[in-house]
Amino acid sequence: MDPIEIRDPDDPRIAAYRNIRERDLTGRQGLFVAEGEVVIRTLLSPASLCAPVSLLLARKRLAAFRDALGTRQPDLPIFVADQPVLDTIAGFPLHRGMLALGRKPEPAGLDILTEGPGDGVILAASGIGNHDNMGGLFRVAAAFGARGLMLDPTCCDPFYRKSIRVSVGAVLRMPHLVMPGPTTMVDALQAADIEVLALTPAATEPLWALSPGGRRAVLVGSEGPGLPREIISRCRPIGIPMSGGFDSLNVAVTAGIVLHQLTRG
Repeated sequence: MDPIEIRDPDDPRIAAYRNIRERDLTGRQGLFVAEGEVVIRTLLSPASLCAPVSLLLARKRLAAFRDALGTRQPDLPIFVADQPVLDTIAGFPLHRGMLALGRKPEPAGLDILTEGPGDGVILAASGIGNHDNMGGLFRVAAAFGARGLMLDPTCCDPFYRKSIRVSVGAVLRMPHLVMPGPTTMVDALQAADIEVLALTPAATEPLWALSPGGRRAVLVGSEGPGLPREIISRCRPIGIPMSGGFDSLNVAVTAGIVLHQLTRG
C-alpha cells in the first residue's frame, strides 16, 4: 500500500510506537516493537512466527524495504515521518530510522519441541532476567539448530525490544514455550525421553567428554546463583573446565559452547 504520512507525533494512528522505552517495561497486550533493518526484514520474511502489524520508517529508509515487502504484505500499513518527528514519537534519537509493530505468536505446545523423528537439542533456561542474555540465548539456539527454547516464569520476556535486537531477529523465528517452573520443565523433558544436561561449575563431568547427537536438553541458570541444587541433582551435571581462576562464563556464551559441542559434525 502507499505510505501514510505522519506529520504530528500525537497522531493516534501511531500511538503504539510512542515513548517505546517506557512502554517496553509494561507490555503491549500481545504486541511488540522491533527495531533495525535486519530484525524487521526477519519479521517480514516467511521464516517469522510473528505477524507484522505496521511499519514506522524515516522517509529516507522507505526505499530499503520495498524489496522486503514485495507482494507478501499488500495491506500492511507503512507510516513514514521525517526524522525529527520520528525521534519525538520514539522518545529518543532513533538513528536506525525504522521500527515495526508485530504480534506475538500463539504459545507453542510442548509437542513442538519434544516430538518428531531424529536427534535434536532443546535449550532450556531458568532465572534469566537480563534482556541481553535472553537475546543471546535465542541467537545461539538458532545458530546451532536447536529445536527451540523452554523458559520458566522467572525469565524476562524475549519480546522486549532489546532482546529481539540482540538476538538479531532469532526471537521472531525460534519456537519457545514458558513452563511453570524448572521442576516441571525437567519432568516434561524426561517424560519425553530427552536427557537433561544441567550446566554447573560444580560438575565433575566435562563437556568435552560428550559426543554429539541424541535427544538432549541443555539447562542453564542465571549468572551468579546458577541452577538450584535440587534441580541439578535430577539432571546430568555438566561443566566447562576453565583456567585462570574462572569457573563460569556469560550464560549465552556457555550455551553457545555447549550447543556447538552437541551439534558439531
